[in-house]
Amino acid sequence: MVGTVSGGPPPELFERARAMKRGEIAVPPTRDAATVALLRDTPDGHEVYLLRRVRAMAFAGGMHVFPGGSVDPADAHAAVAWSGPPPSAFAAAFGCDEPLARALVCAAVRETFEESGVLLAGPSEHEVLADVSTDEWEAERASLEAREQSLSDLLTRRGLVLRADLLRPMAHWITPEVEAKRFDTRFFVARVPEGQVCREAGTEADRRLWLRPQEALDQQLGMLPPTAVALMDLASHADVESALGAARTIRPVLPKLVVADDDSVAFLLPGDPGYPED
Repeated sequence: MVGTVSGGPPPELFERARAMKRGEIAVPPTRDAATVALLRDTPDGHEVYLLRRVRAMAFAGGMHVFPGGSVDPADAHAAVAWSGPPPSAFAAAFGCDEPLARALVCAAVRETFEESGVLLAGPSEHEVLADVSTDEWEAERASLEAREQSLSDLLTRRGLVLRADLLRPMAHWITPEVEAKRFDTRFFVARVPEGQVCREAGTEADRRLWLRPQEALDQQLGMLPPTAVALMDLASHADVESALGAARTIRPVLPKLVVADDDSVAFLLPGDPGYPED
């Protein structure tokens, strides 16, 4: 994904688009990824949790994002106790196969714990952990982030069930072909479990904040188009329950930088005039 809500794509991507049209740059492959919009209700309306990535990050440095990241190989190959809709339901929502759907859900839970300290798991299919902010749980989170253990290792050793029922599929965005680093990202939405808190976790963010979705848009925070569109979706709902229960038809969105004959470049989304439908 490219650009910010207010500033548009960075100039270097226009040059990459022209070079790609000339055949000088090949289209990089994508990596599967998952991200989670965490919500909570407040007396003033529901809020969403945002992280600002440190500016030194190779991708989306300085941008406000939801917790998330790439699917790890370990997210796909190890068994975990599972509660909620089966992988086939997520596969149908995201238009992918079941093994990938299962890996995406595991990555969503893992990345959310790594980057916000919230763990969508419980001792049974009807329970969720109430507090994972202790030093003991911080050691578990840090070990997971360092890849010293996998999510399945953690859940199995702790006797926990992955609460897939707390996640709802939300959107699907693919990084434009002109980006050097590309992701095929599925967006989820979830409520922060009662008793758990988002906290400073991990090293990839230098700012963490709760904002009402419309407030985040009004402040014109630096963010990628997928984040802004997700916030527009969330802002259209009155509370967390409405946002979780919304019926969504999810289609992949691939923004494109299109080079015209006069060498000008336009940033286009599906449905925009001139968007290539090939």
